[in-house]
Amino acid sequence: MSSSHKKLTDLARLVRYWSLASTTEAGSGHSSSSLSAADLMVGLMFSGVFRYDLKKPHHPNNDRLIFSKGHASPLFYALYAAAGAIKEGELHTLRDFNSRLEGHPTSAFPYTEAATGSLGQGLSIGLGMALNAKYIDKLPYRTYVLLGDSEMAEGSVWEALQLAAHYKLDNLVGIIDVNRLGQRGSTMYGHDTKNYKNKVESFGWKAIVIDGHDLPVIVKAYQQAAKVSGRPVMIIAKTLKGKGVSLMENKNNWHGKALSKTELAQALVELGPVDTKLRGVIKKPANRTPAKPLLKRPQAVHENYDAAVSTRKAYGHALVKLFPKHPNMVVLDAEVSNSTYAETFKKAYPDRFFEMFIAEQNMVGVAAGLAARDKVPFVSTFAAFLTRAFDQIRMTQYAGKSSRINFVGSHAGVSIGADGSSQMGLEDIAMFRTLLNSAVLYPSDHVSQEKLVDVAIKHQGPTYIRTTRMDTAPLYKASEKFILGGSKVLRKHTRDTVTVVTAGVTLYEALKAYDVLQEEGIYIRVIDLYSIKPIDRITLHRAAKETKAIITVEDHFEAGGIGEAVRSALEPLPTPVHSLAVRKMTKSGEPAELLRYESIDSAAIVKKVRQVLG
Repeated sequence: MSSSHKKLTDLARLVRYWSLASTTEAGSGHSSSSLSAADLMVGLMFSGVFRYDLKKPHHPNNDRLIFSKGHASPLFYALYAAAGAIKEGELHTLRDFNSRLEGHPTSAFPYTEAATGSLGQGLSIGLGMALNAKYIDKLPYRTYVLLGDSEMAEGSVWEALQLAAHYKLDNLVGIIDVNRLGQRGSTMYGHDTKNYKNKVESFGWKAIVIDGHDLPVIVKAYQQAAKVSGRPVMIIAKTLKGKGVSLMENKNNWHGKALSKTELAQALVELGPVDTKLRGVIKKPANRTPAKPLLKRPQAVHENYDAAVSTRKAYGHALVKLFPKHPNMVVLDAEVSNSTYAETFKKAYPDRFFEMFIAEQNMVGVAAGLAARDKVPFVSTFAAFLTRAFDQIRMTQYAGKSSRINFVGSHAGVSIGADGSSQMGLEDIAMFRTLLNSAVLYPSDHVSQEKLVDVAIKHQGPTYIRTTRMDTAPLYKASEKFILGGSKVLRKHTRDTVTVVTAGVTLYEALKAYDVLQEEGIYIRVIDLYSIKPIDRITLHRAAKETKAIITVEDHFEAGGIGEAVRSALEPLPTPVHSLAVRKMTKSGEPAELLRYESIDSAAIVKKVRQVLG
């Protein structure tokens, strides 16, 4: 054995020791999953293949390492201890309340590229980082993603496999830790590495099958991967769960379990002598400057603010106008850019637009990877289809700065018309309101749409913009200002009896209702609640004190929508809040028919005002 391979062997023994000791100290954790991948990760980080400046975790030229199998976090932390980045003592704080070393990696630990733990997401995130390196920053860094064999059952992994091959990402390397055992028994294919090879290759990847415990072979595989051109590489490694400890090696029912102190003592005898002073060396990356975008003058876009324009169309205009001010923008769309109007940006700046095809889960993961590399993604599709990616969306809130992603859902509500219920986003406001530090914006016209895209791009957290299909008449002058957490009072009188709070399509219904009621001598206040979260409590409280009741109107299901947001904002005021929302099983039809059917049109508002006033 050469001296270099001996050192790698000793380092692998060390990280196994720390993985076991830290989980025993914590009384929980995934020690067996950490042991199976120990050789694979030591061979990557300390063989000279991986380039990383430990003092500069955000160095743009650093190679990136993502533990998609985030439950192997004891190994993840042990690797950075073995690199000298953290002290051994900190490993004993694993899973403690005040520790950076959480049960699954989060942004609290500075070497975490992305929050992981919900399986099936790491490869998509890595894909985003690799896209950034190859097509945006044009830097030589490589992205490595450690995958568990259990998560290979997740559809989002295969979405990522397809797209990575499509974009010829030869700077992306996946590593499947085929340790055969999942949480409750054997995985779908056990140790059948040929099966994984055939599938991966059929998706256009280069597959390299190895013994995941043979360090010379492991290092050679990484060196071979670095030479592959024109396609991504998947290293498929046969390993043993719990490798090195006979009590758990290749045995079921050890997933997520820590050894007792007595069992640990026995395991350490098997591991053999451990040099806790040993440290590995990670080579530093080259210093290259990220490429700058070519801010060419874009083609002219429609800006007739006196004409009726759909907010989805105005979204495309806004992207083009804003890019010169925010050159870190990247736009992703799920094969509906001619409906979301993201294609307007694509035509103007094709180098900053990436087609994600109809794979929304992967699209969100890619956005998270781009955000982690300091880009500001805009992610668009039909509002209804974002619901299938909610797991990926919710994980962005744990990603620190990587949570700065702007989601845009078009074709929201029953007002889309004849396409039918499967296409109507009616849960989207509720979904995005649940996220920590999220913003939920609902513009009504061309101007408010453009201004709110500008507001969104500055928000430090996930932002959702709801757009509508139908053209809407202008409400605001181009000089109007919009702020996060604001609203607009469009109709107000000293004799206001009731306040109607709404946004989007139903705002126009409220204005129609105002005209009808005014002819009867009944005045209502009309508020455009364009910022649903954060919400304008001051304006709502004033309205609640100055009028007899609040009526909310929304083209969305009642649960989690505008009505509930307003009720929450008005607590503990006694002013009654009445909600008009989508409550029936909807169907195909004309927009006006559907608004009437769901009792959220102007006639329904007029009727409700009369009922409230008795």
